[in-house]
Formats: sequence, structure tokens, C-alpha cells
Amino acid sequence: MNVLAHALLAGNDAGLRLGGVMGDFVRGTPDASLPERVRDGIYLHRAIDGYTDTHPDVRAARELFPAPFRRYAGIFLDVWFDHCLARDFARYSATPLSGFSTGLREELHAAGPLLPDGLKRFLSYMDANDLPAGYAQLERVAAALGGLSRRLSRANPVAESVPLLVEHDAALREVFGRFFPQLQAFAQEWVAGR
Repeated sequence: MNVLAHALLAGNDAGLRLGGVMGDFVRGTPDASLPERVRDGIYLHRAIDGYTDTHPDVRAARELFPAPFRRYAGIFLDVWFDHCLARDFARYSATPLSGFSTGLREELHAAGPLLPDGLKRFLSYMDANDLPAGYAQLERVAAALGGLSRRLSRANPVAESVPLLVEHDAALREVFGRFFPQLQAFAQEWVAGR
């Protein structure tokens, strides 16, 4: 999952939401000086990623892609699933996508001193590209995948994955429609157990 899904899956808890977005930018044990709910959000992020990576529907979706794309399918499916979520956001949230997106960026700006440097840079990118709401637009998805491709240490086909994703869009939307409600239930149960 990517930033939109992680933020939504944190529910109405701002600390969990902040930690959920921070999750991709924090390695190892979260800093003990972070608020407890932010640390919990980082762990929620990791639990969501683990659940997603091992889910049978997601694993089957990765098999749709030929080599060399299959090796990187987890990366571009995370972004594509945010695209699926953004296009059908009203199905999963009572808050309109634009308001949710703006509110998330405002929360991140307000938490500025807590943000890792990588997230501070990403927040500037989010502002410039109206993310995460911008993930509803194919050109924003393509730009995000291009950026991810450049950040990987070795040559990869991530930036060239968009035509394949478009080709398999109907199947991927179907997978997302089955999988995401299960992921929501998993996240809610995880949060309830904390």
C-alpha cells in the first residue's frame, strides 16, 4: 500500500495516521522520543505491508506481470492500488478525497519537527502534485513510478510499468475491490488490539 491507503487505514487517529505515513521513511526501531501513537502508526504501517505482501489476491496479481516486471510488482502495485483507492474513494470513506488529501498534508506540515528528512522532501512533492488525491490521475501515477524507479539502486522497469498496469486495470480493480475491505478489517482489528 502507498500513502493514501496507509493514511486511510489509520482511521480517525491523527497519531496513527502520521506514523502510517512515516512508515516508509523510518527504518528499524522507531525513535523513542516520538509520541506513542506515532510509533504505533509506524508499526501499523509495517503490519499492513506484511498483510498485503502475503495476501493471496495480491500475490496472484503479481503473477499477471512478466519478467522482469514481476520482480518489482510489489512496488508498482502499491502505487496502483492507491490509484484504485483514489478513483473509488467515496466507496471507502465518507470524507471527500480532496478534503482528506488536503487535511493529511496539513497534519504533516503541523508535525514538521517530527518528520524524517525524507518525508519532509516527500511532503514538498505531495504539495506540488496534490497528493494523495492526485493519485486518481494516471499522469501522477506515472510520475510517481518514475520517481520510485530513479530511487532504486539498480536498473529496473518500474517507470515502464504503466502500460502493463493499464492493460490489467480491470483485473487489478477487481483484486483491489476484494482485497481492500479485508485489509480494512485487518487494520481495524490491529488498532483495536493496541
